Amino acid sequence: MSTSRIRKAVFPVAGMGSRFLPATKASPKEMLPVVDKPLIQYAVEEAAAAGITEMIFITGRGKRSIEDHFDKAYELEAELSARGKTAVLEAVKSIVPKSINCVYIRQAEPLGLGHAVLCARSVVGDEPFAVLLADDLMQASQTGTPVLAQMVEQFEKHRASILAVMEVERSETGSYGIVSGAPWGERTERVTGIVEKPKPEVAPSTLAVVGRYVLTPLVFSHLANLKPGAGGELQLTDGLARLITDEPVLAYRFDGKRYDCGSKIGYLQATVELALTHPEVSADFAQYLSKRPAA
Repeated sequence: MSTSRIRKAVFPVAGMGSRFLPATKASPKEMLPVVDKPLIQYAVEEAAAAGITEMIFITGRGKRSIEDHFDKAYELEAELSARGKTAVLEAVKSIVPKSINCVYIRQAEPLGLGHAVLCARSVVGDEPFAVLLADDLMQASQTGTPVLAQMVEQFEKHRASILAVMEVERSETGSYGIVSGAPWGERTERVTGIVEKPKPEVAPSTLAVVGRYVLTPLVFSHLANLKPGAGGELQLTDGLARLITDEPVLAYRFDGKRYDCGSKIGYLQATVELALTHPEVSADFAQYLSKRPAA
């Protein structure tokens, strides 16, 4: 690896968002707002807080609004300035800090998460990198350290790929990559096995991988040699299963909360919880909820 510092993050955003149709027919699921920011912005902000300076978006058909969101909007900024809306203007300008560079790569076919990550190989090069799934909105706990920043710290300590994991109900294992592992360190286990969406009765554990990864570039070699797996797609999980035979891969029980915004109930939960902590609307929203009659 040419550098041990995590500078680049990959955002696979080419998915169809079929669980949110018809809302996502003409607008990417990653642009669904939670209070006043789209899901993808929460993920980018988390990456920036972890020291990432290069954001690599793996896009697809109908995802142009993501590029527009992170582009400079001259007309909008001029209009806000002319109207004296300084606070809103600063919010728009701060969507992409000057230190951040955005790269867009088109995934021509929806061939799976593993293929989406592989699409970034030419830009990532021989460096460790992060992968963030915008569907998973991660909120820091009271310690205040964002989840990806925690994982970058773990990478710097162990110099090994890090997978964010959490316990799930056994009945839910069919929705996740599930790992088995051996004790390694505080909040970490060395991954000894990983399987994509196992049935509850054969799942090796209830420790599920969720949408944050810090990976070494060796994973690209394994992804490039994969054959289609579950669902006829190139699964990142299958690439990781090969990676663990070459080098340590650690499962990290992160400190914080994950909202599954790929599901309607998870998206609604995130909206309520983040609204209750939003400096502009929290008080009024809490009052509304307290006065709302029970269904």
